[in-house]
Amino acid sequence: MDLRIISIGTLAFHPLWGERAPVRTGHATTTLIRDGDRTIIVDPSLPPQVLAARLGERANIVPDQITDVFLTSFRPDVRRAISLFDGANWWIGEVERESVGTALAMRLKTEAELEEQADQEIIEALSEDVGILQRASTAADRLSERISLFPMPGITPGLCGLLIEDPRNTTIICGDAIPTIEHLEQGMILPNAFNVDQARQSMAEAIEIADLLVLGRDNMAINPTKRPF
Repeated sequence: MDLRIISIGTLAFHPLWGERAPVRTGHATTTLIRDGDRTIIVDPSLPPQVLAARLGERANIVPDQITDVFLTSFRPDVRRAISLFDGANWWIGEVERESVGTALAMRLKTEAELEEQADQEIIEALSEDVGILQRASTAADRLSERISLFPMPGITPGLCGLLIEDPRNTTIICGDAIPTIEHLEQGMILPNAFNVDQARQSMAEAIEIADLLVLGRDNMAINPTKRPF
């Protein structure tokens, strides 16, 4: 088992730093997991050319060596470089796929019905999103022998992390369910949660189980409740 951070993410604005509007380009933490014959990229968020270079820098691999892509959510800035991995299997959690798919289909239908007043740029963007979602499959409970889905709904309806089992540590890739070290240490969630109660419960469950947490917009962190000091 090999787990490494390919790119540390960042929030467009960090509420716990006192920021109330975007001051930077947000992007998600991108993680690489190698388990047996599976090479999995989680949340390919950087622009394609940048992420391709980062894979070489951090893991000495090229995009064609990726066998699987997993999206913790369908947020646009989580999947910027997904087209880089056209030969891989694309996966997303079932609840996220269904909730996003319904909303996309309804919005695309509404825009198309406007006819002369329709915004073609919006229609093209929605059509592209629909195409990505159709290309992505619903992930099974396990991606590999030691990698399980770990549902963390709340920030989005079906946000889903990954639980990595290792003899030494249990690691959870959290996505935006736990975005930064400040959110982890203060027990805070992002302000735009779909369901606040669910989001808080998801964070609590991850903290109860994990030794290590890969944060959605930050680095890997030791669970503060399990630190030896």
